[in-house]
Amino acid sequence: MSSAGEGLSRPLPEQVRLNVVDLAAQVLGAMPAVSIPAPLRGIAKFDPRKRAKLGGAPIAAQLENDKKFRELVAESVKSGWPELVASLSDGQVPPAADPVLVAAAAYLIRPPGWAEMIEMARTDLEKSASVAEGSEREEVVSRLREQLATQKNAAKEESDRLREQIRQARAENSDLRRKLHEARERAKAAQRRAEEMEHAAEEARAAALSAGSAGEAELRRLRERLADAERQLEASRRAAREGRSIEEARIRVLLDALQDASAGLRRELALPTTISRPADSVAAVTGERPGVRGVPARALADDDPQLLDQLLALPQVHLIIDGYNVTKTGYGTLTLADQRTRLMTGLGGLVAQTRVEVTVVFDGAELNAPVQVVAPRGVRVLFSAPGEIADDLIRQLVRAEPPGRAIAVVSSDREVAESVRRMGARPVPSGLLLRRLGRA
Repeated sequence: MSSAGEGLSRPLPEQVRLNVVDLAAQVLGAMPAVSIPAPLRGIAKFDPRKRAKLGGAPIAAQLENDKKFRELVAESVKSGWPELVASLSDGQVPPAADPVLVAAAAYLIRPPGWAEMIEMARTDLEKSASVAEGSEREEVVSRLREQLATQKNAAKEESDRLREQIRQARAENSDLRRKLHEARERAKAAQRRAEEMEHAAEEARAAALSAGSAGEAELRRLRERLADAERQLEASRRAAREGRSIEEARIRVLLDALQDASAGLRRELALPTTISRPADSVAAVTGERPGVRGVPARALADDDPQLLDQLLALPQVHLIIDGYNVTKTGYGTLTLADQRTRLMTGLGGLVAQTRVEVTVVFDGAELNAPVQVVAPRGVRVLFSAPGEIADDLIRQLVRAEPPGRAIAVVSSDREVAESVRRMGARPVPSGLLLRRLGRA
């Protein structure tokens, strides 16, 4: 926090800077939300005890660069210390005033000669620090002298005690030397016997190692080859299982769709359950398989919920919903959490009525942290990964479905609608789903 261009040649003393930031943090907590400077709106939400500590640098920068904010903080100083402010405004510094408070008030109020007032406060603080340091040094020296005297007395007592121990040790030493000589002789004899036994053991060990080393080396090679073969076999089995499970799921979904479509076509054409004779097929008309592109508008409005009912009546249809595109269109005044909850509630009733597969995709970039969403039975909720938008995840879902399955994508985003239409899905405006949920 410096103001070289306004007369302050050096940064504020650290004590003064902390005092100024603390005053600004208190004022920041009492300001209306609309009056809080944009860079400090996030800091204003902090706990009052942590606001000055965690947001010190941004608050100091805002005080330096934002005259209006600095004057607002200065008002709190004027109301808290009116006599001090009046003296500083007259160019006089009260002799008994706290240098930290004087410098903080001068920096915020900016009376004539405020830079000199801050430098005077800096000089007073440095003198106080020097005096305190000198007193502390004298106390340390006195304490060290006392400790030195104590250590000298203890050293003298320890020296006397050691001299007595040395005298006793010398008396015992002669006896120990004699015993040591006898022990050395016994040790030499024992060492000779141990060396002879160790030499014999080394010869036996060398013979055993030479006989078993070749077999152990071959066994290790065989074990390594067996482990490599087992790892390769497991990797092959895992790859085969994963590939087969994905393809089986795609084929199963497509077969279910074909089965439902054929059953619906059989009911619509009133076909008999038995195999027709060749003569029965003369002049017969083959109906077209129903799909999302074949659903007619039937003179209905673009946002008429009956259009969505026609799509939901298709066999094995998959309804993919651009979550925030729908909620911000219909419930834009609510918070994101309330938007998700309201959409989940409406979709729960829709799934209970239609029994269709529903997937809701939300943009993960809208979240500050992971959230838990309580989804109704039959509703799948997905969030895009970091660095990925919900539009890309919707396209991945459409691309993952087998060709021929009916897919409807609810989004008013033109780019999303055009891309999924090219991929074979039917785009549906968000307003259509909102009206359908409102009708339910």
